[in-house]
Amino acid sequence: MCLGAIYWARLSRIVYANTRQDAAAIGFADDHIYHELALPLADRSLPIEPLLHDEAQATFHLWQQKADRTEY
Repeated sequence: MCLGAIYWARLSRIVYANTRQDAAAIGFADDHIYHELALPLADRSLPIEPLLHDEAQATFHLWQQKADRTEY
């Protein structure tokens, strides 16, 4: 979610000190997250399933019609 927020905020750069390999070396699961993201949805360790797609599309359609929306 944090990485998604960074891209949605359209920051001009990301600054960091340690790599995901550094984090993995001390027991953080960051590398696992990157591995999971590269897999097709059906192959990930957590089940992922769509829900209420038509209702969600209706919400997006309303957003597209909104005259005073802020573009992302």
